Amino acid sequence: MTAPLHVAIIMDGNGRWAKARMLPRIAGHRRGVEAVRRVVRAAADLNIGTLTLYAFSSENWRRPADEVSDLMGLLRRFIQSDIDELVGEGVRLAVIGDYRALAPDLVALIDDAIARTLANDGPLLVIALNYGAQAEIAATARRLARQVASGELAAEAIDERVFEGALPSGGLPPVDLLIRTSGEQRLSNFLLWQAAYAELLFVDTLWPDFGPDELAGAVRAFGARQRRFGGL
Repeated sequence: MTAPLHVAIIMDGNGRWAKARMLPRIAGHRRGVEAVRRVVRAAADLNIGTLTLYAFSSENWRRPADEVSDLMGLLRRFIQSDIDELVGEGVRLAVIGDYRALAPDLVALIDDAIARTLANDGPLLVIALNYGAQAEIAATARRLARQVASGELAAEAIDERVFEGALPSGGLPPVDLLIRTSGEQRLSNFLLWQAAYAELLFVDTLWPDFGPDELAGAVRAFGARQRRFGGL
């Protein structure tokens, strides 16, 4: 069975999980953090080299201010409580998206966590924070346009390889498997360039209930598919 090298997950369903139990939405988000811990460990066991998790989109600012504040608080606690374990297990941490627009103390925590795991040679855990794929692509186009205007780059030299290398997340490998939990079937502005040939898997499981068995099942489903990349 061919294993995916890069798995990306849209973690959806925290609010519905809480609503079904007549709990506040923050309870669903807390259980969602527990699911993150389970899945990060399971990904390492399954030899997934890169795991990218959609934690907070650039559109999530439209949510109520108290919910956004709760999400940022959970992120702080996750970094503070789990960074030692990530370091010890050899996990490398990276963040994509405009995370520097977040609160300064949170930015400092993220920068410190990235620095502490930089020398690790284990799996790569990528957190998408304040991330939007369309904004990423537009910013890359502007950057390349400025280089063309200044004479640093010929317009004819811009191809897929050059564009991908100019993406802020250009160091990421292509996504092999993109999973969305909770039964919703859309990409929600997530890794649109990197997922060009990803296998898409939409599962009904709500994110707080997603764990090692569900991830292993997704990997098995991936292995059963034939990837042609436009060929026969």
